[in-house]
Amino acid sequence: SKGFEIETELTLHCLDKNISFREVPIHYRERPEGSSSKLRTVRDGLLILRTISMLFKDYRPLLFFTLLSAIFAASSLAAGTPVILEYLKVTYITHVPLAILAAGLGLISALLFCCGLILDTTTRQYRALLELHISDVLRNRSHEAH
Repeated sequence: SKGFEIETELTLHCLDKNISFREVPIHYRERPEGSSSKLRTVRDGLLILRTISMLFKDYRPLLFFTLLSAIFAASSLAAGTPVILEYLKVTYITHVPLAILAAGLGLISALLFCCGLILDTTTRQYRALLELHISDVLRNRSHEAH
C-alpha cells in the first residue's frame, strides 16, 4: 500500500501476527505561508475504507463471505417468497422470471459461503505454516547465538 492506507495495513499485519509496535512521536511545524494541503478528506477516507474491506476479506474470509452470502440469501428469500406463496395458493407459478431470480440468488449465496469456507481453510493453513517458519527462524538464531 501507499499513502494513508499503509498505516491501516501495517497495524492489521502487526495485530494479526501478534507483533508489537509503537508510535513514534514527531514534531510538526506550521505549513509555510501560501502552501496548500495535499489531503483530500473524502478520497483518502474512501481509500482507507477500501483497504480495510480488502484486508478484512484477506484476514477473515469466512466472516466476509458469510456476510455476503447472507445478503444474497435474504435477497433470494425476498424474491422467492411471493413465488412460493403463489404456488401454495394456486399450485401454479405465473412469476417465472422472479422464480429464476430467486434460484439464481440462492445459488450465488451458496457459492459465496463455499468460497468463504475454502479460503478460511487456506488462510488457517498459511498462518500455521508462517508460525512454524517464524519459530524455526527464532530457534536457529538462538542456536547461532550460543
